[in-house]
Formats: sequence, C-alpha cells, structure tokens
Amino acid sequence: MSAPEMISMGCRLNIAESETLRQNLLASNIDGDNLIIVNSCAVTNEAVRQTRQAIRRAKKANPEKNIIVTGCAAQVDPAMFAAMPETSAVVGNGDKYDVANFKLGLQSNRPDIRVSDIMRITETTPHMVSAFADRSRAFVEIQNGCDHRCTFCIIPYGRGNSRSVPAGLVVDQVQALVDQGFQEVVLTGVDVTSYGPDLPGEPTLGMLIERILKHVPALPRLRLSSLDGIEIDDRLFDLLTGEARLMPHVHLSLQSGDNMILKRMKRRHNREQAIDLVGRLKTRRPEITIGADIIAGFPTEDEAMFANSRSIIEQCDIVHGHIFPYSPKKGTPAAKMPQVDGQAIKDRAKILRGIVEKRAQSWRQSLVGSRQSILAEMSGDAGYSEGFARIQLDEPVSKGQIVPVDIIAINDKQLIGRVAA
Repeated sequence: MSAPEMISMGCRLNIAESETLRQNLLASNIDGDNLIIVNSCAVTNEAVRQTRQAIRRAKKANPEKNIIVTGCAAQVDPAMFAAMPETSAVVGNGDKYDVANFKLGLQSNRPDIRVSDIMRITETTPHMVSAFADRSRAFVEIQNGCDHRCTFCIIPYGRGNSRSVPAGLVVDQVQALVDQGFQEVVLTGVDVTSYGPDLPGEPTLGMLIERILKHVPALPRLRLSSLDGIEIDDRLFDLLTGEARLMPHVHLSLQSGDNMILKRMKRRHNREQAIDLVGRLKTRRPEITIGADIIAGFPTEDEAMFANSRSIIEQCDIVHGHIFPYSPKKGTPAAKMPQVDGQAIKDRAKILRGIVEKRAQSWRQSLVGSRQSILAEMSGDAGYSEGFARIQLDEPVSKGQIVPVDIIAINDKQLIGRVAA
C-alpha cells in the first residue's frame, strides 16, 4: 500500500499537518492508492476558491480516485465542499487524525461529512507535534488554535481555541529530526507567541526555545513562523537578538499600519509599537530581516489610512511581505462593516506589493559581495540564507546541508552564489 496523494493549501502549519497525516495513514495501512486528500485553507475567499479549484483539477486528472477534503475551510463550511460532485467525504480539523475517518465505505452518492465541534478540543494531541514538508527544512507544530477574535479572521472557527504542545514532546521531536539529518527546524502554529499558558507552569515561547537550544545542541538552525509582536517579551526579544542559532528572520502579524484600522480589526498593537519593536530588534541585531502580513482595503480604510500602511513598510524595513487583498468572510464582524470598493482593494494590494518588492530588491542588492550561510534545498542548486534570502548556486552542493556561500551577482531578482573556498 502507498500513501495517499496530499494537496496542501495555505500556511506552513497546513504543510506540516499534511505530512503528519500522510505518515499516520501510511502507518495505519490505509489504502492510499485510490485516495487524494485536499487540506484546505479558509484564510481568505481567494484561498477557498483556490481550494475548490484544486479539488476540481485533481478529480479531472484522476477521475477514478476518491477525494477527501479536510482542513480549515472544510471545518468552517463542510456543506459547501460536500455539495461538490468531485468530493467523496469531508473531514473536520478536529477529526483528521482519526484514521477511521479516511476509510471510505459510502452507501450512497452523497459524501460523508465527518466534522465535529472544534471548540470542544482542549489539547493538541501528540501526533500533531511535528511534520516536515520539503525534506531539507523540518516543521514542528508547537501550538494550534487561537484565543483572539480579530474582526476579519475566520481561523479560530476552523482551528478552535489555543492549545500548546508540552515542551518535552517538542524537544523530543526536534531531537528526532536532528537525528534524521535535518539542519533546520521551523516552529509553527496558528498563534505561536501565545504558546504555553494552558500548560502546567505556564511556560512561554522564549522558555521553550531556550529548552530546545539547551537539550538539542546539535541543531544548527531554529526558525520561527509568524509572530504577534505585542507578545514578544524580554526573554524572546533577547533570544531573537542574541542567539546565533535562532535565525535573524522575524515575520510579524502587522495587518495594517493605521491605528484606527488596527482598532477596528481588534488587533492588540498599534503602529508606534510595531515601529518601535522593529527599531529595537535591528539596533540589537542589524542583520535581522523583517517580514509582515498586511491586509489591503480593510473595511472603512480611506486613502489616509492606506497611506499609513504604505509608510509602515518603509519604517519597518519590510522585505518579506505577505499582502492580502481584503475579502469579507461570512460570520466575521468585519464582513458587516462598510466595505471598500473591490477595484480599489486590488489596486492597493498591488501598490503594497510593489513597495515591498522595491525594498526587497534593495536588500538583495546589498547582499552582493557578502558571505551567507545557506541551507541547500533538495535539488542542491539553491538554498535559503539565515535571513531567508533565496540564493541560486552556480554549481550544485549536497542537498539538505548548510554551506557558506559568497554572493557573486544578482540576476534580475535572483541572487547568485558560489560555495566559499
């Protein structure tokens, strides 16, 4: 028996969970030869549209196979996916680690819906601790769900409330991955900076990182997924700015650069706090690169408010930008607010992407002539630096290994590197 084909949409957490799910099904002797699992994303309407498109495309290419849809979008709106003729079953986020839900025994032409109440889940189960996706960088899930209720976000209803993986399990899994040869581990979750208050002793993310670095000394590189800046305490700040094994790449969940919009989003930080945080990070560790999520065209956003989002890209020196055109999600408070014109949203998103790309290109140019430490991808002909710059190599190296590289040129947007002598 072989593992089912996995189609993973959306975030790194989905990628990680897809690999865990694949391994679980393979170990449970589920016949995956005639099965395709689509791990859906609900973060935007476009993500849902792309998920539906992926389902149709998969069925067209494999008409004989059964398609089971799981993930956030399946959890939030199972009936919509069950109504698709290509779908054989819909499995909720809280149900996808019960392998029995992937055993098809359909007695009718209607898909099974196997979706339970995600809000009743209070623990992150051990088999959700880790997974890896691209075989050179490993992902370890340390947390799931979210206790915050940002007005634009549907994800808490797809993931449930925040729950953390016990630190000992995380450390054990990181050690196991290092033993398998992985050189970089990414800690991932829905809201990783909220890690710990539901665990005995209420550990923090900083405490978890300290424990990993202490007990897994052979781990060369530890990277964090998206952070909520308001939750970066002194311990985590000191690690980000002073620990060489923690990568100098901070991706912030900013969402907007305007204080009124942030308030209407129910975000817990303001513009000034974000700018101050980045300034302090880069003062202590100048090589830190900043990424950010920013929503274009949130309800009520006028030109002056949009100007604040434009300028915060400059003031926070954002070189890794995830720009999302706002789209109203049914069931969220923001969907009931006065909406911005659709074309204006698209135009604003394009402008924000252009500003980020201009800064990114300037940053890439500044790296020419420098020496960078890169983690080689499985192809062996490219890799990512500590600051997450992608570097194309002029000749292949050993896959999955960390190598020093001299940046010798830039070709359009692509950095070119040569393995250092």
